[in-house]
Amino acid sequence: MTEQTKASKLRHLFAQGIVAMPGVPNASMARQVERAGFEAVYISGAGLANCTAGLPDVGLLTLNEVTTLAGFIAKAVKIPAIVDADTGFGGAENVGRTIYELERAGLAGCHLEDQEFPKRCGHLAGKRLVGTDEMTAKIRAAVAAKRDRDFLVIARTDSRAMENFDGAVKRANAYVQAGADAIFPEALQTTEEFRDFAKKVKVPLLANMTEFGKSPSLSAAE
Repeated sequence: MTEQTKASKLRHLFAQGIVAMPGVPNASMARQVERAGFEAVYISGAGLANCTAGLPDVGLLTLNEVTTLAGFIAKAVKIPAIVDADTGFGGAENVGRTIYELERAGLAGCHLEDQEFPKRCGHLAGKRLVGTDEMTAKIRAAVAAKRDRDFLVIARTDSRAMENFDGAVKRANAYVQAGADAIFPEALQTTEEFRDFAKKVKVPLLANMTEFGKSPSLSAAE
C-alpha cells in the first residue's frame, strides 16, 4: 500500500467536511496547533511577512524566502500545511516553479491569488486584478507542475471588491474549470454571501476569518 502523503491526508479531510486550520507564522506556533488537536495548519502570508520578517504584506518576500520559512513549518509537524503563495512569484512559468519548490519543501497545498504584483492585503482598498485569462493560465501551469496529484492548488480571488459578488463567482468558476481544487473568495462581506457563494461554486472553499477586515467572523459550525 502506498504511504499516504500529507497532501492526500488534507484532500481526504476536505472531502469529509469543514476543516479548521489555524493560521501560524512560524514552526513553534504550528506545533501548538498540532498539540491542540487540529488536523491541519495554515501558513499565513501576512504572518510570514509581518511576524517573521517584520515586513508589510505587499509581496516583499521572495519565493526562496517563503519556501524556506514555510518548509520549516511543514517539517515541524505531522499534520498537513498549506501556504499563502501570493501571486505565484511571477507569470505562469514562475508559478510552475513555485509549485515545484513548495512540494519539495513539504507543503500539502498553496493558494494563488488574482491580484497584480505587487499585491496588497486582501482586506485593504486599492487592489488591482490580473485578467481572468492570465489567472487561468497560472492555474493550469500550477496543476501541470504538480508531482503529487493530491497537492492542493487553491485559487484565491480578490474580485469581490472590484467586480462585486457576481464577478467573483464568475471568476471562481473559471478558475475551477482551469483545474483549481478549491477557491478562496477573499473579503466576502456577509454571512449570506458565504452561503450563496458555496451554492454557486461547487468545490471546497477557504474562508479567511481574521480579527479585522471586511468579512464577518464565522464559527466552523456557521
